[in-house]
Amino acid sequence: MTSSALLGHTTRLALALSLTGVLAAPLQAADGDLPPGHYRLPEDGDLIGEVTTVVADEEDTLIDIGHEHGIGYEAMVRANPDVSVWYPGEGTEVTIPGRFILPDAPRKGVVVNVAEMRLYYYPPHAEGEPATVETYPIAVGRMDWKTPLGTTTITEKIKDPAWYPPQSIIKEHAANGRSLPSVVPPGPDNPLGRYKMRLGIPGYLIHGTNKPEGVGMRVTHGCIRMLPEDIDALFPRLPRGTQVNLVNDSFKLGWADDTLYVQAYPYLDEEQGTTIQRVTEALAQVEASIDADDYPVDYGRLREVVEVPTGIPVALKASETPEAPEPMPAPKTLYDRLELVFAEPGFMNQLSFGS
Repeated sequence: MTSSALLGHTTRLALALSLTGVLAAPLQAADGDLPPGHYRLPEDGDLIGEVTTVVADEEDTLIDIGHEHGIGYEAMVRANPDVSVWYPGEGTEVTIPGRFILPDAPRKGVVVNVAEMRLYYYPPHAEGEPATVETYPIAVGRMDWKTPLGTTTITEKIKDPAWYPPQSIIKEHAANGRSLPSVVPPGPDNPLGRYKMRLGIPGYLIHGTNKPEGVGMRVTHGCIRMLPEDIDALFPRLPRGTQVNLVNDSFKLGWADDTLYVQAYPYLDEEQGTTIQRVTEALAQVEASIDADDYPVDYGRLREVVEVPTGIPVALKASETPEAPEPMPAPKTLYDRLELVFAEPGFMNQLSFGS
């Protein structure tokens, strides 16, 4: 590494430690002695990590910066919509969306949230020791090769595996004018990387990759692909029989410091619902999480999060406005709340059809 590159990485690290996201400072202090991507489980709450800002070096890409901080491609693009992927430019401030609401799943073994394109690992801990969680970016299945959902286990672990392409993939490559051998030996050309872990769902793996730039994207044939350095760290610590829970949670809710947060991701499939259906489903989840008479929900913000999912946790508590002349009565039913959401300026205009 050149001296200028080293200086750039040092600058980024200093900024990442000093420039934190809103309300995230206590988490940084609590997790400062853990490796990057490792967090203590909150005793009372659901949020880990922080949003930080770093400064790009001249030779950086957005993908490089994301991988350096454990963030995949699409998450970095959503958090930095105005930054060039291939040339952010020296001195450009880049947002690292490193704060997460833990998925709504048992905090045990491995949890893969396909919609989020992240893997969470809850390592076992001795009695009296603090519980921790680790999180890593992953690549998941394409539209036509979906990653399966459900609870399974790791059934086999192999270091330096050979790859035996199934006939379906061989035919796909042939249709595109490319040929695949019947077996790809271990080495730099092996798409499984150096490690593979077979799941109890036939045909599906968690494995490394020889194309790390695809991590954080929907590019696989259904398997779960990890950065080489991440699976290198995880592989030795996941014994056979480890539980793996595969979920598709594009809308997450969680609490921190008596504040309800929401974290939303784009739906993987268009058939998952229209905008109105998504808002309705989100509102029903919010209602199930709060006491309607005590918690002031910002319905406009909820709608914005559903319409434009950034993958960054957003607080849903409405701001107090003591100067308001006459407060509106709290909505009592889900129907009342839907009326408030749909009454936001411009909402119905966004649902109208073009010519």
